[in-house]
Amino acid sequence: MSVSNPTLITFVIYIAAMVLIGFMAYRSTNNLSDYILGGRSLGSVVTALSAGASDMSGWLLMGLPGAIYMSGLSESWIAIGLIVGAYLNWLFVAGRLRVQTEHNGDALTLPDYFSSRFEDKSGLLRIISAVVILVFFTIYCASGIVAGARLFESTFGMSYETALWAGAAATIAYTFVGGFLAVSWTDTVQATLMIFALILTPIIVLLATGGVDTTFLAIEAKNPDNFNMLKNTTFIGIISLMGWGLGYFGQPHILARFMAADSVKSIANARRISMTWMILCLGGTVAVGFFGIAYFSAHPEVAGPVTENHERVFIELAKLLFNPWIAGVLLSAILAAVMSTLSCQLLVCSSALTEDFYKTFLRKNASQVELVWVGRLMVLLVALIAIAMAANPNNRVLGLVSYAWAGFGAAFGPVVLISVIWKHMTRNGALAGILVGAITVIVWKHFELLGLYEIIPGFIFASLAIYFVSKMGAPTAGMVERFDAAEKDYNLNK
Repeated sequence: MSVSNPTLITFVIYIAAMVLIGFMAYRSTNNLSDYILGGRSLGSVVTALSAGASDMSGWLLMGLPGAIYMSGLSESWIAIGLIVGAYLNWLFVAGRLRVQTEHNGDALTLPDYFSSRFEDKSGLLRIISAVVILVFFTIYCASGIVAGARLFESTFGMSYETALWAGAAATIAYTFVGGFLAVSWTDTVQATLMIFALILTPIIVLLATGGVDTTFLAIEAKNPDNFNMLKNTTFIGIISLMGWGLGYFGQPHILARFMAADSVKSIANARRISMTWMILCLGGTVAVGFFGIAYFSAHPEVAGPVTENHERVFIELAKLLFNPWIAGVLLSAILAAVMSTLSCQLLVCSSALTEDFYKTFLRKNASQVELVWVGRLMVLLVALIAIAMAANPNNRVLGLVSYAWAGFGAAFGPVVLISVIWKHMTRNGALAGILVGAITVIVWKHFELLGLYEIIPGFIFASLAIYFVSKMGAPTAGMVERFDAAEKDYNLNK
């Protein structure tokens, strides 16, 4: 690996810029609210792009293009499900959650919100939801570190151990120093880089394969079923792929963006920006994998790496079709996708440990400076545990991403959604929803029942548990009063 390698230089410049943003954010971080939610100061553009970038990890530029390359358009159902789920999340949850968290003790985290919303004096709701966050997100963080390591390993020929630390170090640095503002500002840069890569690459591949007609003929010649959306699919298979969209209602790192918006008025504009970004990115991702079929069937002599690992289709197309400097920028987009999601996950874990355990149970009167530094140390602690989990190059942690997504979607999704639209939900209903959702996902996954993605039964059973258990009791007058005040505030300002 030569130091003059344009791709290496591009990566170094990119990483240095992200760390610099972290130090800029450091100057705006004065208390725990600043560190965890940026002082609720995000405008619509940063809210929109940060929510998008924190959602789309390395799978956007590696996993999904690879699946489309292997199987054709039948794999695109997941993209449709994600778009529908994300839109409904922006429409029904974003604005209401922003207002409800403010009216319920100015909550900074989801466990904090659940505890205040349902007047849980026992601390049980806070503890259970914080444990769910820590367990699933530590696994999630490890998968992000593995993805980053694979990118460095394949791009620069590093050993897995070196690549592991190289991929994780920059993300840890700017999250540790700058907190939520650093994560949100870097997410905005990373989202811009990702959409640039995913619009430019399919256009250049299309030109390299002779235009639309020639490309489509080549794809059809390879396998006519590549155009068939129903190829090798079943009703349950399509529902399972579409079911990924349900996960959005319960992802703490995405919901944190809604909570951090400067006002409800920003949400509508943020929704339009975020959904446009998401549709263009997912469309570009599908196009990269689809047009890649035509390119590599026309150039079998360079298809070896993609044949060996179909998830390398974007990486190989970037290397083959672009000037090394441009290729470096495009490959940085994969790093951006990994870093943006990993940084959000580290921060959510840190906030759960700091706000929901340290401040609540150990140091109720801790100063803001102390809490910010505890938050920083928690980022470091979670990152080191995640690196240790990712250290085995043969680990299967990447396969757990869909499991973690289902876990959050089923355990938190119904609780968050119903809590912002139904005033009669109770504390016991919330507890039942979290436990039933999480347990259903674990049991369903273990027995692989009906071949159905576990998030769907988990979401349904958790919703039913919330409704029926809430009906057995009644919310307090204070809970109803705060809900009504928040709903009135939302309707006046949306």
